[in-house]
Amino acid sequence: MKNLKTIALSLVVLLSTVTITAQTKKIDTAKSSIAWVGKKVTGQHNGTVNFKDGLIIFKSNKVVGGKFTVDMTSMTATDLSGEYQEKLNGHLKADDFFGTDKFATATLVFKKIAVKAKDLYTVTADLVIKGKTSPVTFDLAVKGNSATTKFNVDRTKYDIKYGSGSFFSNLGDKAINDEFELAVDLKF
Repeated sequence: MKNLKTIALSLVVLLSTVTITAQTKKIDTAKSSIAWVGKKVTGQHNGTVNFKDGLIIFKSNKVVGGKFTVDMTSMTATDLSGEYQEKLNGHLKADDFFGTDKFATATLVFKKIAVKAKDLYTVTADLVIKGKTSPVTFDLAVKGNSATTKFNVDRTKYDIKYGSGSFFSNLGDKAINDEFELAVDLKF
């Protein structure tokens, strides 16, 4: 009986000293997606942009980190086709907007993560677009091997001011909203 207690006590001590290691899960870039919506006074445009790579870090089945790289050269409008799509895609990739010749990627790095509810986190991350860093905050829902979020980005914080009523007057119906919407679906 004394040996059993000694063994049990040894097991408790051993298990309490085991450290829980983080688990890194890479995203499947082919199955993960980013959809965007940009609005203006007279309507909106929507499209997609692809991930180059990314990962989420878990510890004790909770999100504790994440880092993602987006291929800005893959940006395309999906609400147009033909010549109009080519023109919009070209303008979005030009220096007026995202300047993809100089800034081919954008990055997002989780900086602060708080549990909001079971499998729901409030994340504050550094978003880098056109070499400029600004924080964004969003809710991230995790279920199994996937995660989703929707949030808005103020493009003017990244020196993207084209058509912004915040910087230019007399734009009338040519004004473009400062914020664009992102809907992100991660598969890992």
